[in-house]
Amino acid sequence: MTPASYILGILSALLILVIVIEMLRRGRLRERHTIWWLLAGTLGLVVAIFPNLLEGAASALGVEVPLNLVFFVSILVLFLVHMQQSGELTRLEERTRTLAEHTATLEDRVRDLEHDKTRKR
Repeated sequence: MTPASYILGILSALLILVIVIEMLRRGRLRERHTIWWLLAGTLGLVVAIFPNLLEGAASALGVEVPLNLVFFVSILVLFLVHMQQSGELTRLEERTRTLAEHTATLEDRVRDLEHDKTRKR
């Protein structure tokens, strides 16, 4: 590994961590969504600082090319993020439908009350 790629890896991982923490601090990213990005950034930082760990892990898992292990773990993290987002979307769609039904019911009741009030005059 060349010194330039070593430094690039460390700086990239640090940048990811700084961006995620800053987004969390500004309220643009919720805590439950942050965990996967912090995990990915921390894992990237550890591998960037200690590249031999990646080679050892790849060897232990029977992966011939360590970069393939990086791609696999990256895809796995993105899959987990996607599953979490899909679950959240499903929950929010259900909540939106429930709120729309509740709002429609309340609007009907208000309309009926206004109609009864108008008829009594």
